[in-house]
Amino acid sequence: MTFDRITIEAGKMGGQPCIRDVRIPVATVVAMVADAMSTDQIVIQLPDLEAEDVAEALRYAAEAVRERQLPLRQPA
Repeated sequence: MTFDRITIEAGKMGGQPCIRDVRIPVATVVAMVADAMSTDQIVIQLPDLEAEDVAEALRYAAEAVRERQLPLRQPA
């Protein structure tokens, strides 16, 4: 899967995945969605973003989690 709107550069934002070149970390956008903000609210709060940036941030996060297997609960 390719991500046209996500950039990772060692010298910017500590190498964190960011939205395009605007230095807004994917984690920030995903956290805003987790806080029940709508795409419209996020774009208003972060006017450098577009709705597709939010969607791609979520797809990127889903793919990042998919690559690892995490236990859902501790074994008894």
